[in-house]
Order: sequence, then structure tokens, then C-alpha cells
Amino acid sequence: MRNIYDIDEVRMENDAYYFSLNERTLEIQLKPAGQMLADSDGAAFVYVVEENGGYSYLRFPEKVWGALADILKTKKDPFLTVKGKTIPLRNFADELEMLVFNIEGNGNYGDTFVEKVEAAFREILKSE
Repeated sequence: MRNIYDIDEVRMENDAYYFSLNERTLEIQLKPAGQMLADSDGAAFVYVVEENGGYSYLRFPEKVWGALADILKTKKDPFLTVKGKTIPLRNFADELEMLVFNIEGNGNYGDTFVEKVEAAFREILKSE
């Protein structure tokens, strides 16, 4: 069964970003899969994680895109904090960068989503 977890908080600590997942589930066992997708209908970036022999998703809504843009500037992978555990999100920055550049000007993602991504990542897109 695929679970979708919404990222609801982000903080910067020791020059690294930490995203929080405040789930009520007793035990969440997540392992980074190192892949990023786009949810153009939901206006979110989605990081794939392995969970209980299948895949689940971490949704990064627009409210945290400022942190995502900063991650692309530093090219440092962030961390996920779940129930006191810290999990490095491997390949996050590289996958996000490829996806953002693929979305730029690409109507297949829908005009509204493309416009939002281009606005949020303007500095990144113009620097390349």
C-alpha cells in the first residue's frame, strides 16, 4: 500500500535543511529511494521512499519551495525528521534540479504548475 506523507515543517540547522513529518502512526520505517517526481495537479514535488516492501511518497507542497530553492543553490541533500529519527534524503538535490529544469517551459506539466515552478525557482533557472 502506498502512503502519501505531507511535509509540514522545515528548519535550517548547522547549514542543513531538516523537513519534519508529524505522523501519528506508531512506527514509520522509511528508506530513501533517491527519486523525485512532480505532482502537477497537487502543485507539489514528491520524493519516493521505500516502506514495508513497497513505495510511499513524501509530498513537498508550495509552502516549502523556498527551502527547496535554497537546497538547489547549495546542492546539499536535506534530512527528514520522523519521530526523533533523522534520515538523509539521498539524491534529493540532484533529482530536484533535473526535475525543475525539465518542468521549465514544459506544457506537459500544465501551465499553472509550470508558472509556479518557474516563479519559485527563477534564480536557479536563470543561473544555468
